Amino acid sequence: MSSVDHDGRSPIIAALGPTNTGKTHHAVVRMLEHASGMIGLPLRLLAREVYDRVSMEVGEQSVALITGEERKLPRHPRYFVCTTEAMPIDREVDFVAVDEIQLAQHPDRGHVFTDRMLHLRGKRETWLMGAETMRNRIQELVPTATVQVRPRLSRLTHSGRISIKALPPRSAVVAFSTAQVIELADRIQRIHGGTAVVLGALSPRTRNAQVAMYQAGEVHHMVATDAIGMGLNMNVDLVAFAGIRKFDGRKERVLDVSELAQIAGRAGRFMNDGSFATLAPLPAFSQNIAYALENHVFPPASRLGWRNHDLDFSNVDSLLASLRQRPRHPALQPVDGAEDHEALIQLASRPEIRRVAIGPQKVRLLWDVCQIPDYRQLLQESHWRLLSDIFLQLAGPRALVDSDWLARQVAHVDNTQGDIDTLMLRLAFIRTWTYVSNHDAWVDEPRAWQQHTRQIEDRLSDALHERLIQRFVTQKRPRLYSPATPRARSSPNNEDEHPNKKKGPFQTLAAWKARLATATQVAAPSHGIDDVLESDFESFQVDALGQILLDGLCVGRLSRGIDLNRPDVAVVAEDSLRAGPKLQIQRRLQAFARSWAQQVIAPLQGPCLESLTPAGRGLLHLLSARLGTVAMSVAREQVALLPPSDRNTLKNMGIVLGSRFVFSRPMLDPQIVPRRVLLCRIFLSFPGVGIFPDGHSTYCSLQPGVDPSAYTAMGYPVLGDRGIRVDMVDRVLGVLRNHRESDRFDVPERIVAWLGLEPGADIQALKLAFSIAPSKRNADANVRKPKPRTKSKPYK
Repeated sequence: MSSVDHDGRSPIIAALGPTNTGKTHHAVVRMLEHASGMIGLPLRLLAREVYDRVSMEVGEQSVALITGEERKLPRHPRYFVCTTEAMPIDREVDFVAVDEIQLAQHPDRGHVFTDRMLHLRGKRETWLMGAETMRNRIQELVPTATVQVRPRLSRLTHSGRISIKALPPRSAVVAFSTAQVIELADRIQRIHGGTAVVLGALSPRTRNAQVAMYQAGEVHHMVATDAIGMGLNMNVDLVAFAGIRKFDGRKERVLDVSELAQIAGRAGRFMNDGSFATLAPLPAFSQNIAYALENHVFPPASRLGWRNHDLDFSNVDSLLASLRQRPRHPALQPVDGAEDHEALIQLASRPEIRRVAIGPQKVRLLWDVCQIPDYRQLLQESHWRLLSDIFLQLAGPRALVDSDWLARQVAHVDNTQGDIDTLMLRLAFIRTWTYVSNHDAWVDEPRAWQQHTRQIEDRLSDALHERLIQRFVTQKRPRLYSPATPRARSSPNNEDEHPNKKKGPFQTLAAWKARLATATQVAAPSHGIDDVLESDFESFQVDALGQILLDGLCVGRLSRGIDLNRPDVAVVAEDSLRAGPKLQIQRRLQAFARSWAQQVIAPLQGPCLESLTPAGRGLLHLLSARLGTVAMSVAREQVALLPPSDRNTLKNMGIVLGSRFVFSRPMLDPQIVPRRVLLCRIFLSFPGVGIFPDGHSTYCSLQPGVDPSAYTAMGYPVLGDRGIRVDMVDRVLGVLRNHRESDRFDVPERIVAWLGLEPGADIQALKLAFSIAPSKRNADANVRKPKPRTKSKPYK
């Protein structure tokens, strides 16, 4: 962790502005331009959304997801997507970004955002993103920061007051309590036929399923808490406020205008205009508030939350004293009554805790346990008792949470029966045990416990999604689109006629489709869909035609993406598959496809990138965009800028700076070349029939209709009438140049073998194919004419 007194050479950018200015998007794009990076986000849901996006860009093996309840840590991650509290502050990366920095004013969490703003830095660049209200405070506290104010991409207009009956499609109604959200969802369901529900307490799985249903147009309305104000991206045209008062954990209060703006700004995404209103019977916003929201005019941030960054763990009393320390800057105020601090005070007052919390290691452990969030929100005493039980086990002889005790706690919530409230309470309980299991040093066999608690959370999430649909969506018979190809008619007992036929992950949806004809309220099926959503990437395969296979059955196909190494995906599914689940499956397969493609260019990535100059990184980017082979004529200027240190680093990475081509030797591996061929075929849309390079052969024949640039991207640039494996080009050139003045007219035997030529092939024709000028003797005297060249074999 680089402190605020870093060397000052790495720039600090404060990207400020209202919602829908693309701040987070630009930060992610900028992060991916660096060799390594970390971004802190205010919500687990948002962190998961950004993680999915980054994984699609660079592959899951390059990205870590770190939140309190979820950790995905590949062996060598380059990028870290985290909740702000969970950012690994001791890890050095090139780029650091902290989103929604205005939350430094939050009464409970503010000190975390202030701490990241003051102390966390990237080695090469740091971004702070948030509302413009933070401009003055950032300029005061981080004077080296460059402020960039970004305008909103679309207009936001006030629409007065609106009734539930008059809500247009693509409306989001915002309430500030779970009870009010449920009550409003019931009313909207009765009037409009259905609504999605988004609560901060939902798991990412349930939230994504609800949002997918809304995004796909299966329902046209949404009821949500203010969680949607923290950057969760949805296509919303109107935000309607059902209230403007909320309980902030301490007291009920009226939202200030900047908080209203954060929520209202969810209306209108990208270039689409949006509007905001109040929901009757709430009065319309005053002219002053409406003007402020429309024009983004808000008072500057006042004092920011602060907590001592340098805690003293020598003993419990020293820790408490360091937490009571007050800030020196007048713009900062100490956090008052933080949940973890209060827990520490309570536990420190207990004799059984004092007896074992001795020494820096145990005191730090006590503080870590106090930071377990109170997801259950029951009586505070119940939470403190739970923390005490966990600490005493961790501080005991085994230094682990007892597995039998943990199993009993988890078993209490492993039950998918019950109503919405019951399932939400169980989800809150399992979040606690997911948090505990994600501390590897706290439990025996942490991976097994993490998987177990995740599976329980998934089951509860699916059950909750079903209950939400059953209660808030009136199912009408869906449109059943005609299949792309005619299907043979079959009897109702067709399945019995073919008892040994292997079932695909979507085949079970056929029965659900039949039930829809008579059912009025049906929960979305999960069997089959889960087979795709829950399979790890190792379970998928891609065949030579670009089909994505799961257990040998096709679930999707690779399709042309934005460039060679980022293919898109088309889902192959039954017609009955609802748009929402189909969208979830498409995202999962898309993430797999990007990860699969990233394995091709993996040799161009890694920790070595950090030592390269911009010229070296630029050359690797050029190679990445062209799948590992670039003509020297294209890369010459970039190569000329390489310092000796870069050349050594690139050499160690297997990058060859040849006379005609720059290429990655590891990317000529026979395991990688077929993927390069397939990526070229998908992107350039040439026929899949014919014989293509496999990495084993040193040459390949050319197929009709395939552009020569495709062969270069495969690693077999076209020279003459065939593709030559790029690592052979300089070897062939060396031999040919040595024969420049030779009287021999036959190609040397070793080149015959390398290029698959016929014995006695004409060397002058071969030189011409390799752009080597013929010898002066042959050019002037025409002593011997080249052998006649056929159309397919010019130098045979």
